[in-house]
Amino acid sequence: MTDTIVIIPTYNEIENIEAIVRAIFSQSDDIHVLVVDDNSPDFTGLKVQELQKEFPKRLFLEVREVKSGLGTAYIHGFKWSLKKNYQYIFEMDADFSHDPKDLVKLHHACHADGADVSIGSRYATGVNVVNWPMSRVLMSYFASHYVRIITGMKIHDTTAGFVCYKRIVLETLNLDKIKFIGYAFQIEMKFKAYLKKFKIVEVPVIFTDRTLGQSKLSSGIISEAIFGVISMKINSLFKK
Repeated sequence: MTDTIVIIPTYNEIENIEAIVRAIFSQSDDIHVLVVDDNSPDFTGLKVQELQKEFPKRLFLEVREVKSGLGTAYIHGFKWSLKKNYQYIFEMDADFSHDPKDLVKLHHACHADGADVSIGSRYATGVNVVNWPMSRVLMSYFASHYVRIITGMKIHDTTAGFVCYKRIVLETLNLDKIKFIGYAFQIEMKFKAYLKKFKIVEVPVIFTDRTLGQSKLSSGIISEAIFGVISMKINSLFKK
């Protein structure tokens, strides 16, 4: 997995960042991590700099001046990773909602089983979510169902943020044309890969809500997803 990197966007994740980095590195001696930090006031970036002394060739840090959204953080990380020799590029949260032990399963789906995109899916085999209130489970589940209806994608967890991309996918997509920066970013990336006929598979995982730090989910982010999906689908029809 020397050709594998995990991108972790952070904003005020001082309570989680060291533990998640160590947990990822414990899965393989070769896997690398890129933290894209939005100049966190809680000094998450400084903690990463401390850890870099211990992992100088495996842990990387990009600090942006201001908080600019999840999507732009990942795009920044994608472009950075594409300049290197990474063949498998992951999205992953810092808060342990995504289990580092599942990295191997997502990597195997792309490396050995022929997938171009593998998704750590909460809904591929029912509802595999722990510690969420029922209202949020229902919102997330039906949001993914709504996206499936509008876009036509045969993906159960369209809003998932635990994803492995083969390099060719990110090279093919025009990252500068990715429009959304919040919740809808995850949908748009999958939809663009779907339109390009890449093979997308879902790997069942258990999603566990964060126990430390604060969620970044907001009503504005949800609204972007609901209304953005419609405009995204309409734009795709006009481009045919």
